Amino acid sequence: MNPPIAINTLWDLSKEAFLETAKNLCIYQAQNNPVYKQWIELSKQTVSDVDILNAIPFLPISFFKNQDVFIGHKPTTLFESSGTTQDVVSKHWVADTKLYEDSFLNCFEQFYGSPKDYCIIGLLPSYLERQHSSLVYMVNKLIQLSGHSKSGFYLNEFKQLDTLLKELETTKTKTWFIGVSFGLMDFSAAFPQKLKYATVIETGGMKGRKEELSRAELHHLLKNNLGVTNIHSEYGMTELLSQAYSLGEGIFKCPPWMKVLVSDTEDPTTLKTTGRGVLHIIDLANIYSCCFIATEDMGVVYEDGSFEVNGRVDYSDRRGCSLLVI
Repeated sequence: MNPPIAINTLWDLSKEAFLETAKNLCIYQAQNNPVYKQWIELSKQTVSDVDILNAIPFLPISFFKNQDVFIGHKPTTLFESSGTTQDVVSKHWVADTKLYEDSFLNCFEQFYGSPKDYCIIGLLPSYLERQHSSLVYMVNKLIQLSGHSKSGFYLNEFKQLDTLLKELETTKTKTWFIGVSFGLMDFSAAFPQKLKYATVIETGGMKGRKEELSRAELHHLLKNNLGVTNIHSEYGMTELLSQAYSLGEGIFKCPPWMKVLVSDTEDPTTLKTTGRGVLHIIDLANIYSCCFIATEDMGVVYEDGSFEVNGRVDYSDRRGCSLLVI
C-alpha cells in the first residue's frame, strides 16, 4: 500500500506533475481508503477515466465527522476541529506527523521565508484550551524552529503581549503574529498598536464568541487598531495537512501541492477550475487520508488559481474554525 509518489517531490510540483500526481493518488486512495472507495461506489463515480482534475471524485467534508478516514492501520495521531459541546467535531487521523510538518514548513518558507527570521507569536486562546489542534501543533513547531527567545503562545495575557510587541518594535525585530480572529479583535481593542515590523495573520475563528464580521470588516478594524497596511489570512482546516495564505485583501494562494476547484451549488458533480461556487480542495499532502475534499465553503476561484472565501453553504453546519462570512 505504499503511495505511488516520492513524497519529497511534492513541494515543488509543476502544473503538469500536479495533474499526474493527483491522478495516481486518486487511483491509490480509491483502492486503499475504504471510506473513499465506498463513497465513489455509492455516488456511482469512477476513477478509471480520470484524465482531468474536474473528473476526480471529491469526498464530502462531513464524512470526517462520522467516519474514520485513513489508509492502512489506524494512526495514533488525531487532529480534531474545534466546536461546542453540541457539535460533532471533525476527526483527521494522521499517519505521519513528519509529512504534516514538511507540508506546513515548506508552505511557510514559500510565503514568508525561514521561521528563523522571525519572532513567532501565537494568540490562539480557544485552541490552546483543547487538545488535538492541528493549528496549535503547527504554530508550536514554528515557534521551536524560530529559535527566538521571545517566541511563544499567549492565552489571555494581553498586557504581557502588549509589552512584548512594544519591545520587538523597539528592537526592529521581524515578527510573525498569528491569531484567532476574536483574540486579535479583543487584544487590538484593548491595546492599540503601531506595528511596523510585524506581520499579522488571522486564522478565522469567531464561532460562539462575537457577532460575526465580514473579513473586510475584520481587516479594517485590525488595520486601524494595529497600525498595519495589510492583514494576512490563513486558510486551513483539520481535514487538510496544507494551508493557503492571503497576503492581503482576502485573496488566497496555494502552495504547489494544493489546488482549489469549484462546483455549482445546483449540480455539485459539475466541477470547474474557475468561477463561483462551492470550494473543492485538492491537498496532495493528505496521502494517507483523502486528498480530494468537497468543503462547505462558498467562494470564487480566479484564472491564476488564487481564490477567496465568501461564506458557508446554507445547509451546512458551521465549522468551529470557520472563516468569516460575507
